[in-house]
Amino acid sequence: MGTLNLGRVVRSIAGIAVVGTIMAGCASDSAGDEDPPPEAPQQVLPEPDAEHTDNTEDVAITELADADWVAETAEENAIPLRAMSAYAGAALRMAETQPECNLGWNTLAGIGSVETSHASIDDSGLDAQGGAEPAIIGPVLDGSEEVMEVPDTDQGEYDDDDDWDRAVGPMQFLPETWESYAVDGNQDGQTDPQQIDDAVLTAGTYLCETADDFSDDEQWLQAVTTYNQSTDYARDVARIATSYAAEDNDDQ
Repeated sequence: MGTLNLGRVVRSIAGIAVVGTIMAGCASDSAGDEDPPPEAPQQVLPEPDAEHTDNTEDVAITELADADWVAETAEENAIPLRAMSAYAGAALRMAETQPECNLGWNTLAGIGSVETSHASIDDSGLDAQGGAEPAIIGPVLDGSEEVMEVPDTDQGEYDDDDDWDRAVGPMQFLPETWESYAVDGNQDGQTDPQQIDDAVLTAGTYLCETADDFSDDEQWLQAVTTYNQSTDYARDVARIATSYAAEDNDDQ
């Protein structure tokens, strides 16, 4: 969604992975919304790389999925290859560390699509190392119209703003939440919200702490609306994740 409008951006980042009392300030859907909530999309796991089927704790997530499967799936779904590698690897890592969560790559990719169009929003893109260039930084959360108020928590370290917080990176984390959940996905000894492997694996970790089983409709909705408190947002993610799952099933 490279043409994402500001209204969607504001609603998208407002509820992202915010812990505690900040969540009370999120935008919510109108009370008159009578459409039913979305069902959980089928959760799809990638084909693992034959060399990494045992413990992969010290392996970068981009090495976990079969390279041919990643390339074919990326092409079929018009997902940038570098982003697809992160979605696939993060799903396989979560399947190893929290198998009961049943989190598929397609849900992670659905979120990545809605949030930043797989890190391509505002003319950004991913370099060979998976870093967003230019850095993806959301609108200022200063309490203005349709925007929650989030005073600075990181002294501008992640968002270059020492007055207010802003959501950052391909998966749009608030700095405070990033500090609480950040995971090193590319095994470089650092955690960077602008780096796609770190961002997607952190999203998977966060999601699996908010729901027990992503194959369950209520649990899936609970997790996705905790990540972003909007049923419309969840519908968008479900629609995209379902389309990705359908493409995967067609290949089987």
